[in-house]
Amino acid sequence: MTELVKLEKHNHLAIITLNRPEAANALSQDLLNQLMNTLENIDENPEIHCTIITGAGEKVFCAGADLKERKGMSDSETVQAVQIIGTVISRIEKMKMPVIAAINGAAFGGGLELALACDIRIAINTAKIGLTETSLAIIPGAGGTQRLPRLIGIGKAKQLIYTAKPVSAEEAFAIGLIEEVAPSSALETALEMGQSIVENGPIALKQAKLAIDLGIGTDIARGLQIENICYEKTIPTEDRMEGLIAFQEKRKPMYQGK
Repeated sequence: MTELVKLEKHNHLAIITLNRPEAANALSQDLLNQLMNTLENIDENPEIHCTIITGAGEKVFCAGADLKERKGMSDSETVQAVQIIGTVISRIEKMKMPVIAAINGAAFGGGLELALACDIRIAINTAKIGLTETSLAIIPGAGGTQRLPRLIGIGKAKQLIYTAKPVSAEEAFAIGLIEEVAPSSALETALEMGQSIVENGPIALKQAKLAIDLGIGTDIARGLQIENICYEKTIPTEDRMEGLIAFQEKRKPMYQGK
């Protein structure tokens, strides 16, 4: 089987690479199947505390759906294919750990929708980013119409979706679409950030993500209750005691995820 999704692991970090550079890392059915399996394996690995997703090559992160594959599909097959993309992208969003999108080049359509499901987005300064579906007489169908407005606001999201025009990395940063612009390598910048993340308590990272993701969809009162529940999960852990002892001893804590 062709390795359409590459996986590397080191220092509690997992690096997933979409590996179809000859096809702009487009989301074919085979790639999606491999990606789903990879996500499942990573999420069940207690040694992995942060995941980075990037694309092979230097020009494209992900061009979205494989339109050549889509061309031969019936209407019902097309709908099913979009649902599969949405399911895989939602699986990224549901990862227990922080997930960083290292956008190494253009991210269009489903490629940007994939990045929107990540917790943090870092893009190379030459990247072009956009939901371009309306230029093909369709709409974003893998979460773009829902995640983008929640991230950058309704008006700006409508502008990007209606015009189908990509924005530069600098523009994307200015409107809050990405969190950082990388001057040379999105992956290197993501690795630096990822290393900073995995130095912290693994249980705390999971609970912080859970509190944010669950709380943002409700009112502030319920959100504070969710935060309190997630906070309490960190209290009886060995890691919390290690953090206190390391602080007192003025050394770096050695967290075990327990």
